[in-house]
Amino acid sequence: MTRTTGETTPGGLEEPAGRAGEWPALSPAPERHTAAVVADRFDRMAWRDTYEQAAALRELAEELNERHHHASDLLADVFLAAYKVGPRLREPMEMDASRLVNHQIIASLLESPEFTGLHRETAGDPYAAAMAVLAQAPALRRLLDGSRAAREQAERARKRRREAEAAATAVSEVLQRAADETTEDGTVPAPAADAVHQAVKTAEAAAQQAAQDATQALATAVPGTRATVRNALAKAAAAARQEAALMRAWGVGPGELERMPFDQRARLAERLRTSRLAQWAELIGRFRQMAGGERARKVENATGELVGVTLGDDLSRVVPSELAALGLPELRAVFAARYAAGELMLYDSQGEQDTGRGAIIACVDTSHSMYEAGPGGITREAWAKACALALLDQARHAGRDFVGILFSAAGRLRIHRFPADRPAGIARTLDFAETFLGGGTSYQSPLTAASEVLEEEFNDAARSRGDIVMLTDDDCGVTEEWMRGWNDAKRLLGFRVFGVAVGAPRVAEEGSVLEALCDNLRSVEDLTDVHSAADLFRMI
Repeated sequence: MTRTTGETTPGGLEEPAGRAGEWPALSPAPERHTAAVVADRFDRMAWRDTYEQAAALRELAEELNERHHHASDLLADVFLAAYKVGPRLREPMEMDASRLVNHQIIASLLESPEFTGLHRETAGDPYAAAMAVLAQAPALRRLLDGSRAAREQAERARKRRREAEAAATAVSEVLQRAADETTEDGTVPAPAADAVHQAVKTAEAAAQQAAQDATQALATAVPGTRATVRNALAKAAAAARQEAALMRAWGVGPGELERMPFDQRARLAERLRTSRLAQWAELIGRFRQMAGGERARKVENATGELVGVTLGDDLSRVVPSELAALGLPELRAVFAARYAAGELMLYDSQGEQDTGRGAIIACVDTSHSMYEAGPGGITREAWAKACALALLDQARHAGRDFVGILFSAAGRLRIHRFPADRPAGIARTLDFAETFLGGGTSYQSPLTAASEVLEEEFNDAARSRGDIVMLTDDDCGVTEEWMRGWNDAKRLLGFRVFGVAVGAPRVAEEGSVLEALCDNLRSVEDLTDVHSAADLFRMI
């Protein structure tokens, strides 16, 4: 039946209002997220702080944002996935449609078997997580460049969602107007009822279309996502492991790394990765491990492990029954006589004697010949400096000062001091390792400087019994006058001299100058064998 304007329809709002009430678009819209990875405010703060510190991250975001919307959100998601200990992905329907491409990429990342290997290196470390983002930058570029169809479909879904929400709002407004026009007996004017029916019909159609577009947007894949993500993760994990190994090899602890600003840490990593120092990392790491093992071995058989009773005059090890004699006046003379004769009963102990107490000084030859490559492409310089850095570790563990003296021709030397009461610092350590003087070889300059350091320590702190380690590949003469002064200083200060002939066995032959100068001398022919210096770390 055709109704004319002004007619009313009884109970005309119940059916459309009921339909509208069941329609989801009229319910409060759920929150739509722009981040695919669930994160709390502390996680987001870690991302913001790292982003502000890392110029490379900001440059990458600026570059990607010029061609792709919401690229910054993707970078944040990649960072949080790597940084969070237990990253959790949102459900696709929780996401804002414009970020569905980001969600798809992150989902592929988290599902990849290679992610576990990367996550071991990056979890809880904002720097490592940021470097993982940068390492994956080429892959992210390719994925975003290939996501045009998916982004277009997501944009259509987003627009349909807005249209559905606008239609839902229109239904609410029309219902409210119709309710205002309803008469006291509950009838609604026909035009108002028709408007409600039409608004609901339009809204239902918009909601259905929005749902279809959302489903299509979720189904539209970014080409090659899984393969691209897997390759990128494998490369990022390898880079993270390499950097972590470099830092460990050079003795940079986690605490020092955490305190280091992002850009400074990135520059350090680049320096270690690209300079000739990168070739030394494995050798240095092996030296550190070997020296650490020798320290542990020395502790196992340390002085103080009692094995019996012996005779001597060391009052620090006298057995209690001998000390009891001092309590009787008539036995004190007997005690004194036995002490003078070295016949007191003492606790006997076994273990290697760690006699050094003063500074450990490594004199490293940096003449031209030390630059020659030996077995495995390892130079004599690299071997000598790796050994010296292990001696630096030895000094730190023993609470002793360390001094590195780099030398070549007469008068050419560089002294690097590492006091026991101050952190060594990676910058100072690298300066010591990278310095190379070139030229000829002179023993007198570095050994004179070493004895002066020990004399200064003796005068200032009354410490004696230092250790000098001479690492060289050449034998050179010294004057008789210098030799007399050297022997006098050695007797006065009580230091020991260890010699290491690096890749030059003739230097360690009997009758050589180095043999005459050293209390303990060894020759290293195989530069790949760090264990050839093992006994050095047991004695120092």
